[in-house]
Amino acid sequence: MNGMLRVPRSRGALSGLLLVLLGAWGALIPFVGPYFHYAYTPNSAWTYTTGRFWLEILPGVGAILGGLIVLVSSNRPFAIFGAWLAALSGAWFALGSVLAPTWSGTGPSMSPGTPTGGALTRALEQIGFFTGLGIVIVLLAAMALGRFSVIGVREARQAERAAQEAAAKTEPVAPAATRPNAPVVTQPNTPVSTGARMPLPSREATADTGTTTDKSADTKPDTERVDSTTAAR
Repeated sequence: MNGMLRVPRSRGALSGLLLVLLGAWGALIPFVGPYFHYAYTPNSAWTYTTGRFWLEILPGVGAILGGLIVLVSSNRPFAIFGAWLAALSGAWFALGSVLAPTWSGTGPSMSPGTPTGGALTRALEQIGFFTGLGIVIVLLAAMALGRFSVIGVREARQAERAAQEAAAKTEPVAPAATRPNAPVVTQPNTPVSTGARMPLPSREATADTGTTTDKSADTKPDTERVDSTTAAR
């Protein structure tokens, strides 16, 4: 879901830049217009009035701020907020000069003044100061709103990929299967062979008694037996 709230900064770059420029024009033209005879009364440069503040400076600042948000924001809801702010500022540019005379008796004076020059110049001043400027700002803000409201295929894929990566990171890892400890088999100690083998005593079985006699037993020779018999006699 968080991936759907992200938007490329390039999506609102052109609209945001144009909104900033038009907002700056609307806020500054009443102060610099008299230099080239393009102004409302009072026809003098850098003259502040309450009507200029409410009808030109305030919506101009709103359009600049909204355009900057659209230009630099990569968060979809915040960028949509900036586009709405610019759209409302443009609507106030277009309708403020029409609605201002109805509030003059109940609040601060919001008279825009009177356009100077001939008929064509006055028409161009009305378009460039209020009506035409506001319509263009609303149009650009609406285009930005449309672009930020649509979720592109690339953004949906990126959001899906980010969700899968986040799920893979948070998924617990199953422990590896372990085998029970096998008993340790030890070999018995065996004597080290030296290469020489001792002969084993041979045993013979006697026919009459069924017993065995050891040839290696210590026996005396027959001559010693005869001598012992003679001595006894």
